[in-house]
Amino acid sequence: MKIAVTGSIATDHLMTFRGRFADSLVVEQLDKISVSFLADDLQIRRGGVAANIAFGMGNLGVRPILVGAVGEDFDDYRSWLERHDVDCESIHISETKHTARFVCTTDDDMAQMATFYAGAMSEAREIELAPVAARVGALDLVLVGPNDPEGMRRHTSECRTRGISFVADPSQQLAFGDGPLIRELIDGATYLFTNEYEAQLVQQKTGWSADEVLDRVGVQVMTKGKDGAAVLRKNAEPIEVPVAGERAKVDPTGVGDAFRAGFLCGLAWQLDLRRCAEIGSMLATYVVETVGTQEYDLKAGEFLDRFEQAYGAQSRSEIEPHLRRG
Repeated sequence: MKIAVTGSIATDHLMTFRGRFADSLVVEQLDKISVSFLADDLQIRRGGVAANIAFGMGNLGVRPILVGAVGEDFDDYRSWLERHDVDCESIHISETKHTARFVCTTDDDMAQMATFYAGAMSEAREIELAPVAARVGALDLVLVGPNDPEGMRRHTSECRTRGISFVADPSQQLAFGDGPLIRELIDGATYLFTNEYEAQLVQQKTGWSADEVLDRVGVQVMTKGKDGAAVLRKNAEPIEVPVAGERAKVDPTGVGDAFRAGFLCGLAWQLDLRRCAEIGSMLATYVVETVGTQEYDLKAGEFLDRFEQAYGAQSRSEIEPHLRRG
């Protein structure tokens, strides 16, 4: 199964604040907010939603096709991704802009404040999927992740026109997109990924009820933080999957991306939706246990042992034939 992952490719500048943001915020004065926080740690990591998802898939043994726009400063990052079995041949290189940057500070409550610089990502609208499909011999599924809005619109439209199944994953762009854009990005998707808050934003911005959203997509996959994940389908009982259980809670950045990577690998292996969500939940724990979105060390044997502990021997037996040894 050939899966293209489109969306942001960025570097993450991650800081920690030893305190609580909430203690410095005055609700009545939020319209005049002007605060600063002294960070005691800085980590510069590779990131971007599409790159994070592609990295996770490569680690699990499914080679994804990464599609996005970067700057000429991307060489080291490209080498890293290619060493982790990510196809980078369809990435657009900007001649004028730097690769996008995400700057995020996390406090002791795991609350986050972040800023994103788009940079070269704004040129994603110049990328056509047809040459990508021609190069790899056809695409079975395309994830349309948070990206330049016009790029997301173009990728979604092209998937519809060419009859390619697509995953709608508007994520961070939900906060900025208007109703018509969000409806366009979601309508007709085979899968829709959101967290609980984003699911409410989808309904608010599109004007669709929860049932009407399910009328428009095949499957809605909703992550729920400590409460796990739910897979929703029209006229079917929700599939509820608990979290796998982390060994430590270090940094939540990129947890949702890892979940998506695991879920897509389950689809590539033609497993049922419950197993897909279980794989996603297990991989997500690896990210929350580390600082950075691509810093975890995945060994197949350990992954399988933890997976069995979380979801049982039957679940393990179904994924074991597919999981890359290493």
